[in-house]
Amino acid sequence: MSIDWIGISLLLGGFLGLMILRVPIAFSLGLSSLATVTYLGLPPLVIAQRMVNGLNSFTFLAVPFFILVGNIMTEGGISDKLVRVSDVLVGRFRGGLAQGNVVASTLFGGISGSSVADVASIGSFLIPAMKRNGYPSGYSVAVTVTSSVQGVLIPPSQNMIYYALAAGGLPISTLFLAGYFPGLLLGLSLMIICYAIARRDGHPRSGAYNLGEGLRIVGDAAIGLFTIVIIIGGILTGVFTATESAAVAVVYALGVTLFWYRSLSMAAVWRILSGTLSTLAVVTAIIMTSAVFGFLLSYLRVPAVLANAIFSVSGEPVFVLLAVNVLLLVLGMLMDMGVLILLLTPILLPIVTKVGVDPIQFGIIMILNLGIGLCTPPVGVSLLVGSSIGRIKLEKAARSMLPFYLVMLVVLLLTTYIPAISMTLPNLMR
Repeated sequence: MSIDWIGISLLLGGFLGLMILRVPIAFSLGLSSLATVTYLGLPPLVIAQRMVNGLNSFTFLAVPFFILVGNIMTEGGISDKLVRVSDVLVGRFRGGLAQGNVVASTLFGGISGSSVADVASIGSFLIPAMKRNGYPSGYSVAVTVTSSVQGVLIPPSQNMIYYALAAGGLPISTLFLAGYFPGLLLGLSLMIICYAIARRDGHPRSGAYNLGEGLRIVGDAAIGLFTIVIIIGGILTGVFTATESAAVAVVYALGVTLFWYRSLSMAAVWRILSGTLSTLAVVTAIIMTSAVFGFLLSYLRVPAVLANAIFSVSGEPVFVLLAVNVLLLVLGMLMDMGVLILLLTPILLPIVTKVGVDPIQFGIIMILNLGIGLCTPPVGVSLLVGSSIGRIKLEKAARSMLPFYLVMLVVLLLTTYIPAISMTLPNLMR
């Protein structure tokens, strides 16, 4: 069967052209798909069927619940409590505030599942606090932005659910487990580079706490952190599915923030619900239109074309994985993470499985890779938010992030070429 280059050009060129014209992503996907369906002479009903099939998954119901629980805990002030816990744990070390920033992101990632939410909530008071304590503004932004990538790796992560859907229904619990070690490895690596920079530049230590104060601070935050136990523990013990655990976590988070911390009012709850619905509307539209777009990519044999191009150079697993990583890194600088997961998974997954990569491992590779894109100009959303909070130019923040980029790339290569980093926990549970 010959390749229809006109159809491929119409689909991909139409999408990119509309994106350049700043047409919203969902409309860009939908309009380019409609034009391609018309050109191919396929029945228009195909579009409606594929859009419905894109949402016809019980797993997808977990997405709004995870978004909601993250918004509740963020608005409820849990990020402030996590920063204090982090200060108790590592504040006594040189550069303790920077290392506490990383620890806070590790803990917050287990609640929000979002890099941008991490930067916006934790960064809103940690970046100014670091600047007041003598840390350079660019460095303060760099630590906050890069450590937030743990939020897309450490469960719960909406992006893992997008990948599971795009990959044809992989088990969410297995993906969640696979993200823990890479996320913790990234956090540990960032803490090491923070400590090295602190020793070189003479960064200060934070205040010390006595045993009673430390236990009180940790105990107060533990009430909120129990949300993580509900989500992960419920899934691993088989008490809940991923969707059910997310729903229970929402109820628990509401109870804790309304009645224990008393940090939310009913007016705030309605505002959170409204904001979550707005986010969900955008996500739903993108998932529906990307399902049509992905079908057309497969129909036009784009995965086969890309696979042939890569394997024509070399079929060695080392080269194939390197080529896929470079492609993801470049695209991650230019487009939104969730959209790329939905679009690229059906294309790249068959390629990497040909060289023996487990689909679960590839999910973690893709999410970590695109997470780096969130920190990279020109479209790195987390970097944009961090620069705005730090009140510095994007270029200055990007220069300060160079050593942190190197650390993240090393962790990416380790995760890519050492399957045990992501697969040990899933294999133990199997």
